[in-house]
Amino acid sequence: MTLRNPSHPADDREPEQQTMKRLRILLVEDESMVAMLIEDMLADLGHEVGATASHMSEALEVARTGSFDLAIIDVNLDGEPSYPVAELLASRGIPFAFATGYGPGGVDGTFAGSPTLAKPFLLADLRRLLSDMQPALPS
Repeated sequence: MTLRNPSHPADDREPEQQTMKRLRILLVEDESMVAMLIEDMLADLGHEVGATASHMSEALEVARTGSFDLAIIDVNLDGEPSYPVAELLASRGIPFAFATGYGPGGVDGTFAGSPTLAKPFLLADLRRLLSDMQPALPS
């Protein structure tokens, strides 16, 4: 049995997460249950969801005016491709990743090199994506 000093709480996060900056993330997802699951996963990883958008007009407005370290964007918002959101974020220098049930092949060729999470994904997949995106984040 290990005794813990209450004045020094144990950090149960993975080693790579312990060094990872706390991120403020824009989540663009039209399925409310999926959005809640991703929000919980991000919180478990020690990050903050700065805003969640579920419709194109809302996503564009938040992407235009919000302050985020990065964004996770569902490729399909209510049957509408979300590429205008990605283009807007790219113009502002905000890194983003796509989340899609179609996998990397479901992303338009214009964004073929963009990080992509294939739905459904696990916490470990999300952790790896965020870790891989760290070098692209502004200091």
